[in-house]
Amino acid sequence: MSKHRVVVLKIIAGQLTVTDAAIEYGISRRHLHRLLARYRDGGLDAVEPRSRRPKTNASATPEQVRARIITLRAELTTQGLDAGPVTIAWHLEHEQHTPPSTSTIRRILHTAGLITPEPRKRPKSSYIRFEAAQPNETWQSDFTHWRLANGQDVEILNWLDDHSRYLLSCTAHTPVTGDNVVTTFLAATDEHGTPASTLTDNGRVYTARFGGGRNAFEYLLALLGVKQKNGTPNHPQTQGKIERFHQTLKRWLGARPPATTLHELQLQLDHFRHHYNEQRPHRSNNRTTPEATYRASPKALPTAPRAGHFRIRYDHVGSNGKMSLRRAGRMHHLGIGTAHRGKRIIALIDETTVTIIHLDTAEIIATNTINTQRAYWRNEMKEPGRWPGSF
Repeated sequence: MSKHRVVVLKIIAGQLTVTDAAIEYGISRRHLHRLLARYRDGGLDAVEPRSRRPKTNASATPEQVRARIITLRAELTTQGLDAGPVTIAWHLEHEQHTPPSTSTIRRILHTAGLITPEPRKRPKSSYIRFEAAQPNETWQSDFTHWRLANGQDVEILNWLDDHSRYLLSCTAHTPVTGDNVVTTFLAATDEHGTPASTLTDNGRVYTARFGGGRNAFEYLLALLGVKQKNGTPNHPQTQGKIERFHQTLKRWLGARPPATTLHELQLQLDHFRHHYNEQRPHRSNNRTTPEATYRASPKALPTAPRAGHFRIRYDHVGSNGKMSLRRAGRMHHLGIGTAHRGKRIIALIDETTVTIIHLDTAEIIATNTINTQRAYWRNEMKEPGRWPGSF
């Protein structure tokens, strides 16, 4: 029984006067008279302490917004998208609502039973974070496993800009090879420029340093003046951004019917890349999209870039010792040498010359002078053949 009930009953029973009750229970006489008036109007239940909460609150979140917060949480989760308070606030703002604070959104979700506590999760404040200062300052890369509808294991290779989280490339392979790393990297450089550095783990497709040599990707980076950085073995936190990205990617793929073919999976990845870059706000970017952040700042350049304008082509020497190249709408054939047939090469093409470099050794094996009037360009590093004036 509450103190207010005891005091009122003793006064009504004549055991205490109002003055004596005020002294004994530490309640003012004015409040005791107020309690007695409540008793006369509504009985003992009326003397219980009343809430001081105001009947209205001008700063309270409107019921329409509260309902939309809960609906957005369900919609985004079903689609395999991020559905945290920051993302929900971004969507509310783009729907012309005035979003409450992220703390308020979190309380609304918690009250609705839509947040699963994770008490053992390591706090973010315990991590040492780093971020590149400019776009193209560092590209992170890694691949992850996924399964098609028939259970076939495939691998998804990704390139991510460290500064903006812009997804530069996202491709499916069975499995990822060193050639895939080189070709996707070159395709990304054609579209976005050459980065100043790369950051990857120590997989064989990225580095052969633990085998006492270099692989094609390492030779290519040295050729372009790109600094290569590799994480500490067994410490994936160094590549934390790309590792966390895989979680986002797999959540999105898991919310959709599994692809039946590699081509179908690639179509899904292309759709995801568009959504991730242009429609999804990123918390680390202050709730802007990766695409907007990537375009907002000047891009970094390699510390020792190759002088002049040039383009790069990754290819193999044909069985006839030649390579084909289209220039100005016309197909040309470059002589390299039958001794190099089947070798993996990089062709550096500038305004006057094509330089052919063997990827396994970084050796220049051919230089061909560009002559748009001729279909065949001979290897200038070799003596002319039987008909030096032909073609």
